[in-house]
Amino acid sequence: MAKAGVVVFNTPGANANAVKELTIAGMLLAARDIYHGMRWVEDNKEDVDINKNMEKAKATFAGTEIAGKTLGIFGLGAVGALVANAAGALGMKVYGYEPSAATIEKNSYLFPSDITIVSSSDEIYSVADYISLNVPLLPATRGMINLESIAKMKDGVVILNLARDAIVNDEDIKVALESKKVHKYVTDFPNFTSANMDGVIAMPHLGASTEEAEDNCAYLAAKQVIDFIENGNIVNSVNYPNIELGHKLDAHRLVVLHQNLEGLGPNIIAITGAKAQVNAALTKVKNNFAVTLVEFEKPEQKCEEKICLSEELAILPGVIRVRVIQ
Repeated sequence: MAKAGVVVFNTPGANANAVKELTIAGMLLAARDIYHGMRWVEDNKEDVDINKNMEKAKATFAGTEIAGKTLGIFGLGAVGALVANAAGALGMKVYGYEPSAATIEKNSYLFPSDITIVSSSDEIYSVADYISLNVPLLPATRGMINLESIAKMKDGVVILNLARDAIVNDEDIKVALESKKVHKYVTDFPNFTSANMDGVIAMPHLGASTEEAEDNCAYLAAKQVIDFIENGNIVNSVNYPNIELGHKLDAHRLVVLHQNLEGLGPNIIAITGAKAQVNAALTKVKNNFAVTLVEFEKPEQKCEEKICLSEELAILPGVIRVRVIQ
């Protein structure tokens, strides 16, 4: 899509509250044996004395409270920050690991006042009763929950994975569940292996499946596309860099999608400046691709006598697409 000059957007954070709420639900399901208790009721619903017999049976489903327990969160982005906030409000001690200082600064207003930000994953493993995985699937996070990392955890830990399936090694978590090193593994990404393990609380990828989350994602997607069409701004793109020059007023705006070639962005700005009064200009780069935005006062010159600005830029080596917003 980038090679074709098509900007692809996503909507990070639009479903964060839905995933946060399901994470809290997962903790409660792991702490209290709600699932098996409800199954007992279903299995005994024909018993006319169920209200009496359940008083004897309920001891089988006794659990623990999450207040006073320690939650370790990997990733304090849109979801992780909300999980930290909710867990703190529920009386949990919260530890967080986030390698990005910018993310910590951006979301710090959501953190509980007594949160402990740690500098290594081992500090999470050594103290957490519950571990919430809120990280993207990257080479560094693939299989991060494995025999080696599990060995560093407290006995009876609960692991919550509402991020991505492959962050947890299936065979290793199975061994940990069988040995009771891990009390419960809560996942929103069951596969054939994990769905058939004892000790797994599996949900069918329900994280973002709420009416509100779907509305939020649709709204944000539409808002971002409109902003790109009307102003040339790019926010939350997966293939081109984020770039903004604010809301376009009376001036014209040039949007050039191009390869990340040395000097190409400045050259685009210089060519535009030779033909028009430039009010603002900006180039941003992401991997092999770049975007240059230029806001200028004069419209393109007539094409009868000399080549139009957009045409002149379009033939530059490395330029993929040129658009003028008038």
